[in-house]
Amino acid sequence: MDTTQYITHYIGFDIHKKWIFYCVKTKGGEIVEEGKIEATRGALRLWAQQRQEPWMGGLEATIFAGWVYDELKPYAAELQVAHPAMLKAISASKKKNDRIDAAKIADMLRCDLLPQCYMAPSWIRELRRMLRYRNLVVSQAVRLKNRIAGLLMEEGVGYDAERLHRKGYFAELLDSLQTPDSVLQLLRLSRASLEMFQSVERRLVRELENNPRLQARVELLCSIRSVGVIVALTWALEVAEVNRFGSIRQAVSYCGLSSAERQSGGKQYRGPISKQRNRHLQTVLIEAAKLAPRWNPELAALHQRELARGNRNRATLAVARKLVAYLMAVDRSGKPFEVRAATTSVAVAAD
Repeated sequence: MDTTQYITHYIGFDIHKKWIFYCVKTKGGEIVEEGKIEATRGALRLWAQQRQEPWMGGLEATIFAGWVYDELKPYAAELQVAHPAMLKAISASKKKNDRIDAAKIADMLRCDLLPQCYMAPSWIRELRRMLRYRNLVVSQAVRLKNRIAGLLMEEGVGYDAERLHRKGYFAELLDSLQTPDSVLQLLRLSRASLEMFQSVERRLVRELENNPRLQARVELLCSIRSVGVIVALTWALEVAEVNRFGSIRQAVSYCGLSSAERQSGGKQYRGPISKQRNRHLQTVLIEAAKLAPRWNPELAALHQRELARGNRNRATLAVARKLVAYLMAVDRSGKPFEVRAATTSVAVAAD
């Protein structure tokens, strides 16, 4: 049954760290109520419980949107989250404040013009937060590795780059160094911090990999040759529900693997890779695409064909797009990856 026909109030929310501003309008655009709520779960829940009329809410996707969405969802007839890049009516306004922002969101909501974006289930968002924290930990570990190498180069110390960050080799290297005590101290501190970050990273991956809600899906995605645990976890958590993509082209665009397009006066222009993308997926897929041809013959053949055209970056992008097609096919079918007969030119999941 369509619940929207019973909705009498449309509420726009402008969310900030300390306050949530709201504006309640009727379908005709009349302002019923305006105000602000303290940005706490208790205050927001109490406000929502006091609403008597059936209402539809709209809020912009920000760092605060997750918990606000979860608290309001049980009380709203419908709740939508707006894509921030698409809210041009707010960002381009001559006069802009929190009250006006909330009112404009309410107007867009009641006119069915709010640029709605996908909101993943709460459990997916919780696990996604862990995975993104893992990415932060890895980046910090890389910075420490570079710092260790930098300290050795500053002192003119020769070292084996491939073995530098192995525990045994590093201990032997420290024992043989003739450098100031301050350098030795910094090297030891950096090594201890690096080991801590590596331990945290392993623990986070282990918890995500063994999560009962993800385990079967990750194992299925890993049936694709050249797809490892990190790629599978990133795909599962960043995409969430694969059926929200109507085609591979949409998934490729979401992953940031397609170029920007501009068309005017009958002329079409293709720009560089679009910045409107899921940067976490884009990074992981491009890094995976650089190594995938070593392990997957089909991807190696694709890489060679694209490389023959003379552009290595385009060859990597072509492999990344094919990886998206593989991941999407396996995820949708729920079956392990299989390569079709040699007469076909595409490898997909078994039907």
